[in-house]
Amino acid sequence: MKYPLLAALVASLGIGLSGAANAVNVDINIGTPAPVVVAPVVIQQGWHGDRYWDGHRYWEREEWEEHHHHHGDHDHCPPGHAKKGEC
Repeated sequence: MKYPLLAALVASLGIGLSGAANAVNVDINIGTPAPVVVAPVVIQQGWHGDRYWDGHRYWEREEWEEHHHHHGDHDHCPPGHAKKGEC
């Protein structure tokens, strides 16, 4: 008589624990990541410190003046400077 009672106790304990295990709900919600928006960087032509950006590369001041120097044209103004009133 002891064993059927013990078997019933173990069975009921197992059923009870399995129900408790199903009742526990562990849910981790990370969610979707935010979209990444990259703004384009625009560098305007002209002098940036001691360097001149022509749209393709930077020129050092002496290099730019040597390459773009117009010997007979004293009224020459680098691009972008006339609009700023620098010539």
